[in-house]
Amino acid sequence: MTQNRQTESDAGGKEDTFLSHLIELRDRLLRSVLAILGVFLALFPFANQIYTFLSGPLTKHLPEGSSMIAIEVASPFLIPFKLTLLLAVVIAVPYLLYQLWSFVAPGLYRHERRLALPIIVSGTVLFYLGMVFAYYVVFPLVFGFFTSAAPEGVSVMTDIGKYLDFVIVVFLAFGIAFEVPIVTVVLVSVGATTPEALSAKRPYVIVGAFVVGMLLTPPDIISQTLLAVPVWLLFEIGLVFSRSVVRRKAGGSDTEADEESRPLSDEEMEAELDAVEREEDQSEGSGKPDSEGKP
Repeated sequence: MTQNRQTESDAGGKEDTFLSHLIELRDRLLRSVLAILGVFLALFPFANQIYTFLSGPLTKHLPEGSSMIAIEVASPFLIPFKLTLLLAVVIAVPYLLYQLWSFVAPGLYRHERRLALPIIVSGTVLFYLGMVFAYYVVFPLVFGFFTSAAPEGVSVMTDIGKYLDFVIVVFLAFGIAFEVPIVTVVLVSVGATTPEALSAKRPYVIVGAFVVGMLLTPPDIISQTLLAVPVWLLFEIGLVFSRSVVRRKAGGSDTEADEESRPLSDEEMEAELDAVEREEDQSEGSGKPDSEGKP
């Protein structure tokens, strides 16, 4: 009878823990949605100005007398609306990642938390840098080439919806491509590879960068090259940082991680077992009145 009650108590405790995690996840998702909604409501009155800013790299290169067009009835409203909502998500990314980190951090080991937090912060910064690079470097060169290469007699008048789809793809491509140093450092940190092995694969990485540029960017050589070259340079930066990670581990500066990963001594093992036995005794003692048969 006592064993059955204890089993039911353990099952109830696990169920309560699971429900508490679900409630916390719901609360954090709700906070994330409210954050996005708040940023969106703050930006929506300026939706048209935001789209004008986004279309600046193209409109500067349009021939005189040309302009952007809207080929659908609702496009003048829906396209700035869509852009503002996407921008709200991008601006709220740090807060969204903070909510995600707050939810998963309690379940991580100390060395995992030390590794995860810098990765999240640097990954976010690099993604933003990729978007900035695309806007201020890639767009002027690409749109300048496109508009100058138009055949004689063809008026360049881009649809606002098609333009937004184009820039979203480019932003995502360059934002993801700028994560290469993070991927490199993580692979070396977890022991999946070494800086020497990655350095030996440099020719394959360069070819792969151009293949990725071909797949992720529009079908023109300029944007493909402008993506492939930064990916290669970022790979080299990742190699530099990964070598520093290896040197730090070899030099013993990461002593806390080594202390966590080393085997326990006999005395430490006995102390751990004693602590576990004390916890079990306390849990059994809490159920003693029932086990002694008191009504």
